[in-house]
Amino acid sequence: MVSYFIPRGRFLMKAGNWRQVHQKHQQQAQQQSVRWPLIKSFRQSFSQKVAPNDTKVEALIKTPNQFGKQQTRTPPSVNSKRQQDLQKQRLNIWLRWTGLLLKWAPVGICVFGAIEWQLHKQSVVRDQLPHTASEFQSKVYCSLPLRLLSRAWGWLAACYIPENLRPFIYGMYSNAFGVNIEEALYPDFRHYNSLSEFFTRPLKDGVRPIDGAAPLVSPADGKVLHFGAASKSLIEQVKGVNYSLIDFLGPASWVEGKTIKEEDYAESIKHKKDGTTNLYQCVIYLAPGDYHRFHSPTEWQAELRRHFTGELLSVSPKIATWLPGLFCLNERALYLGQWKYGFFSYTAVGATNVGSMQFVMDEQLKTNRWVGWKTRRGYEELALDEKKILKKGDLVGLFNMGSTIVLLFEAPSNFQFNIEAGQKIKVGEPLGHII
Repeated sequence: MVSYFIPRGRFLMKAGNWRQVHQKHQQQAQQQSVRWPLIKSFRQSFSQKVAPNDTKVEALIKTPNQFGKQQTRTPPSVNSKRQQDLQKQRLNIWLRWTGLLLKWAPVGICVFGAIEWQLHKQSVVRDQLPHTASEFQSKVYCSLPLRLLSRAWGWLAACYIPENLRPFIYGMYSNAFGVNIEEALYPDFRHYNSLSEFFTRPLKDGVRPIDGAAPLVSPADGKVLHFGAASKSLIEQVKGVNYSLIDFLGPASWVEGKTIKEEDYAESIKHKKDGTTNLYQCVIYLAPGDYHRFHSPTEWQAELRRHFTGELLSVSPKIATWLPGLFCLNERALYLGQWKYGFFSYTAVGATNVGSMQFVMDEQLKTNRWVGWKTRRGYEELALDEKKILKKGDLVGLFNMGSTIVLLFEAPSNFQFNIEAGQKIKVGEPLGHII
């Protein structure tokens, strides 16, 4: 009765079938045992290894040698197969090691970075210093391919955008960064063929009135990062973070007659030596949503241009507070000259994702050029043959993304700023007055 309910084929097997199954299991175990010890096979001499399942190896050709003995020769096909097997084994070992490195090396780097960050943070807190970047952190940040990224962004921003997509793309950008398109000379989004044209859009006449009574007005729309006196060799980048004046401007080659020391640099570049004037600075940061053109803050004369080819690090307020000497590291175009109170300099500082800087009075200058994988720290100097006299409010140039303007000027000792750090300011608004 049981045989009618249980299939016989599943349980009543012949002895030969059991023997075949057992032989298959033994062959699979032998193959696995051959593949398993990779380290052992790596240590063995490759010339002594023979494929265990190759039947052609067993058919050796025996030929008599010159001593009357027999010498075995391996067919060429077997040798080629051996070499292919060896290459495969070497490739497998290499892939396993590289996979191990690619998998665990980033984890080790992140752990090391976190430990270094915490140790530096503890040392800063212990010494009661501002939490700025260490030398190691600064080198790691400068080693990032930000210049290549900025060049790619500049190319992308200059690409043509179909007319149907412009309201959607520019509208999202305006909502994200607070762009007031109503102030633009062309408020229709369809007028701008590329993002670069939209960034550098002109404004309507009268939207930015220029204060005629103030001796110095804002050169750009943006946020005031820092301002104050610059009477020492180290001046403040932001509150508590300094940078070197001589590293920022370069050697004072325009001052004739003596070699200038670093501690005397600020006093040496002033035109008046009687103590009636001081050196002042003002730093204005342009955010991505701001008006990207910059203007002349007063009537002055440009005599010398210096182009520093440096990094393209971010100049956002957070990075400026964290990284000392940021303005000395970044690429910048610096114009030196004079105004009615003495020395005057106007500097446009490059930054990450700033495709280029263009200057109306100096069209030959090309920024963000490819200088190789290693960034050069030097500068190119050009004496302006025709003295460029700029009036208050004149257009100086434009950024193809947000960046920073640094004003460094000589003014009477009774000059006083009427702005605050972190304040939003627009072109033409007064920076200070003389009491």
